[in-house]
Amino acid sequence: MSVAYGIVAGPLALFYLYAGALKVSRGRDRLRPMMAWVDRVPLPALRALGAVELLGAAGLVLPPLTGIAPSLARAAAIGFVLLQGGAIAVHLTGGDRRIGLNLGLVAAAAATAWLATGL
Repeated sequence: MSVAYGIVAGPLALFYLYAGALKVSRGRDRLRPMMAWVDRVPLPALRALGAVELLGAAGLVLPPLTGIAPSLARAAAIGFVLLQGGAIAVHLTGGDRRIGLNLGLVAAAAATAWLATGL
């Protein structure tokens, strides 16, 4: 794993590991203060989203570390770009204009996808 990839992908994976764990384990009432959109999404979809985030975080880190199918890291990063595109749409359609974090995550995931081409 290249140093540049690790610098970008490591924190991104930690973010998604944390966010995914919250979505999988907490109820709507405990998520609402952090994520105002949770009431507009069915609970099974919220849990599935958390599982996707957990798997994507593993996909960013494990393939480059183990050397097994390192191309999966690029697929995980591209998946996060798409995921955040959907998140931005959910925020904007719900009247929530706070998408700065989402834009930052898109940029980090895009940089990770680009850096993953050198793995």
